[in-house]
Amino acid sequence: MAKEFLQKESTGPNGWTIWSVSGRIDMVTADAAYTTGEDIVLRNVKTVLDMTDMEYLSSAGLRVLLRLNKLAKKNGKVFTLTAPSGIVKSVLEDSGMDALFTIYASLEELD
Repeated sequence: MAKEFLQKESTGPNGWTIWSVSGRIDMVTADAAYTTGEDIVLRNVKTVLDMTDMEYLSSAGLRVLLRLNKLAKKNGKVFTLTAPSGIVKSVLEDSGMDALFTIYASLEELD
């Protein structure tokens, strides 16, 4: 059974804002994920999406990431990813999205 979709914002090292998402970003949760992500990206200079507890990322989820990346660049902000694993990492690699983002293996790597 899939975990409930949960989002949390926290302060990380070196001025990073950590946006943690657990569960899935799919057709059902994509709008909520984008709305929260948009708010976080626009309020902060550097945002990292912590994917440690993310179970699944669908094509709708990929669109969320693309839109947030575009929004960040347009506004002179940084949006990046950390700790994708399993199916989420495979989806990023198979779609070629891993080439569009700086992806950190863990939050400890943030500079």
